[in-house]
Amino acid sequence: MTEQAKPRRRGEKLESAILDAVWDELHEVGYNALTIEAVATRAGTSKPVIYRRWGSRAELVLAAWTKRQLPRRPSPPDTGSLRGDLIVLFTRIARRADRMMSEMIAGVMGEAFRHPEVAGLLRERLRGAPLGDTVRAVVRTATERGELPPVEISPRVAMVPLDLVRNETITCGSRVSAETIAELVDEVYLPLLRGLAAG
Repeated sequence: MTEQAKPRRRGEKLESAILDAVWDELHEVGYNALTIEAVATRAGTSKPVIYRRWGSRAELVLAAWTKRQLPRRPSPPDTGSLRGDLIVLFTRIARRADRMMSEMIAGVMGEAFRHPEVAGLLRERLRGAPLGDTVRAVVRTATERGELPPVEISPRVAMVPLDLVRNETITCGSRVSAETIAELVDEVYLPLLRGLAAG
């Protein structure tokens, strides 16, 4: 008796199956051991089908990560103090980085160093992140409370919390602790904001 053929998937269903397979492979074997062939086998498709949609392994992994992002933007924290809001914000970023897995981050960063097109894709994904709006909302609330004079938050300054947490995640290879988050806020980001406000 022959096995019944599976219905052929197309469009979003096929893409979702591929990205789910990527995520499962990342958890099982890690970024460095992940192969397009293994992803294709797990997803029940072929390598050419995958390469028609994504040009590289890093691009495929970034797409799988994007699919795992929260479907809605969380409200900016409002704890009653700028420091408290920043602690909450940095903690959110750290937990998301932890879910992304440090090896995956390091792997994609390594690909970005070697391939300019991957670096461009990574920059595009980071620019599209809602972090900048959240940082500006936190600073605006602090200004309304009288904790800071009005200050302009440039796109680069808005990305500093992510840069700091990502550096800790890659360098330490482990979950960023509450103590480290407090140090990043107290010793780096709060002084940066106060310096900008004073300027």
